[in-house]
Amino acid sequence: MNKFLGCTSICFMLCLPLGVQAQSDPLAKGADALRDATGGKFSIHFEERTRWEEKDGVSFGKAVNQQDMLSRIRIGVRYQPLSWLTVSAMGQDARAPFYGAPAPNTMRDPMDLQEGYLTFGTKSSPFNFSAGRQMFNYGETRVIGTPQWTNTSRTYDYGRFEFARKNVTLDALMVSPVIVLPGSFNTPELGNRYWGTYDIFTSVWRKFSVDTYALRHSENVIGGWTGSGTLGTNNFGSRVYGPLPGRIALSLEAIGQTGHSGLLDQRAYAWFAGASRPFRLFTLPLSTSAEYKVASGSHKGEAHSATFDQLTPSNHDKFGDQDLFGWKNLKTFKSLETLGLSKTVAFNAMYTDETLFSATDSLYASSGSKISSSATGAAGRRVGQELDGFMTIKIGQNNLQLGVSHFFKGQFIKSTTPDINPRYFYFSQEYIIK
Repeated sequence: MNKFLGCTSICFMLCLPLGVQAQSDPLAKGADALRDATGGKFSIHFEERTRWEEKDGVSFGKAVNQQDMLSRIRIGVRYQPLSWLTVSAMGQDARAPFYGAPAPNTMRDPMDLQEGYLTFGTKSSPFNFSAGRQMFNYGETRVIGTPQWTNTSRTYDYGRFEFARKNVTLDALMVSPVIVLPGSFNTPELGNRYWGTYDIFTSVWRKFSVDTYALRHSENVIGGWTGSGTLGTNNFGSRVYGPLPGRIALSLEAIGQTGHSGLLDQRAYAWFAGASRPFRLFTLPLSTSAEYKVASGSHKGEAHSATFDQLTPSNHDKFGDQDLFGWKNLKTFKSLETLGLSKTVAFNAMYTDETLFSATDSLYASSGSKISSSATGAAGRRVGQELDGFMTIKIGQNNLQLGVSHFFKGQFIKSTTPDINPRYFYFSQEYIIK
């Protein structure tokens, strides 16, 4: 029955955007007309997304296979009554109608406040302040980000003070990930919070830019900490990015951590290096990229914690399309090739290879929770490889995506889990008006 519903829904999603595009898209025209009629002071945002996905080998065989239809609708408004005041609000309704038992809070959260914030300051003013609830992305989202692939999608309660001048942006911020409470209002809970500064210096040298940040992560039991004591890590990082000769784009990032993890002192680090370059395959544009990243882990017998605290990143596709792993105790190589078949159609091939940093630490999920471990290290460090292929199609305001993925298990997975290769298939349709 689920497969029948899935196929029916896929056919519906394929036909719906084509039908909308065949018309002149009155919703998009209406949104543009409203913005123009109010002199840009009032605008609306609408987003509808539906995704059918099938997952085999969930949690490497520890959980049942899934066939889910995920739906998400967002409706938002932005109003600027004065040059120095902006009011923004967005509601989100996320559901998994065929899940059966109550779906987890990553899938389901009936209509709730996804964004609601005030911004004080003008475009020309060097000082700006904003506060409320908002989806955030900093840098390449490896430290603070909003993963949009998750059906409910992370958002933050925050306060932010910004100083901006040409080539310089200095941010003092406090952000707290909102805990999703399906069936009730997502109230602020600051027991899990990140505060400090994130600063951006553009075109520092030969078009290279630099981000620097110092962030404190504090988490207690109310905020989600499950170990002894509390978590308090100090994170000092920098990101360097810009163009090299030969049309190569380079990006480097490194983070060092001190503080404490539970009852132990924290001494951890992580780093990333990546490069990309456009090519031509006959007459078609081809974009290629490769990256390598490391996050430290703890070794048996150490008197401190060396397991990197991954903060609150957007991990989707950084470790493969299946979102199996997080940036903790892991060494990852990733490559991505994107071939433009036309102006609106592209095919993507992605490959990832994972190895544990420490054989005696755990393998961690994208959320940061433990998947499995080998206390003696006898299972080795080889986690496995993932191969993903997906196609993207843009039709007017619509975005379609079709993908398939397979994970090839390594010795660690064979030894510490039920020994199953996860597989993933999905079809996604998204319609957006901004």
